[in-house]
Amino acid sequence: MIPTDVAPETGEELAARDIPDLAEIAAVSRTFESRPASALVAWAYDRFGEDLVIAASFQDCVLIDIVYKTVPNVEVVFLDTQYHFAETLWYVEQVRERYGLNLNVTTPETQPDDLWHNDPDACCRVRKVEPLARALEGKAAWMTGLRRDDSAGRAGAPLISYDLTRGLVKVNPLAAWTESDVTGYVHDHDLPLHPLTGRGYPSIGCWPCTRPVEEGEQSRSGRWADSDKTECGLH
Repeated sequence: MIPTDVAPETGEELAARDIPDLAEIAAVSRTFESRPASALVAWAYDRFGEDLVIAASFQDCVLIDIVYKTVPNVEVVFLDTQYHFAETLWYVEQVRERYGLNLNVTTPETQPDDLWHNDPDACCRVRKVEPLARALEGKAAWMTGLRRDDSAGRAGAPLISYDLTRGLVKVNPLAAWTESDVTGYVHDHDLPLHPLTGRGYPSIGCWPCTRPVEEGEQSRSGRWADSDKTECGLH
């Protein structure tokens, strides 16, 4: 999603970018559909090296566990929106200590306010979209924990794509995973749990815009509840 306060690029500006072969990216993405997530992580690191960064929400640490068991010291970006649950901040420190993370905590260039109450889209832009843009400067690829079963809008997410808005390759090693796959991996590898996971929060964002999910509801239904907003603009 292109922020509304940014003018679309012209054809000349797009052509000036070093855009990779999109057909090649799509073909490589398809080859990893039947391979383990660690194989895609290894490919991404081999291809991009230090120009690869992980954007982690710290809802869980499955992707971090896979990456840090596969390749060394990849930079992990955490967007500190200033509105995270205290439990999330505690969990970040727990995971940082466990893996010795190369962690980049990125903060907004603004102070806490009540923008989330009046204009949640604008709030996400200044507290998530703009900080991520700064964190990704100079990088060639970013990796996320996005999954197709997160929501209907993510159902067609590829494993690898080109993020035209940011001018980077986007890698989603867990795109084909289900919620049960994540739960099973956490159990099998004895991973630490976010404290709110067992309190009805299967999807965890900022405290003003996240509520517990009732039985039978979709996992992201607690995000921006009672509104038509479904994404923060990062994906």
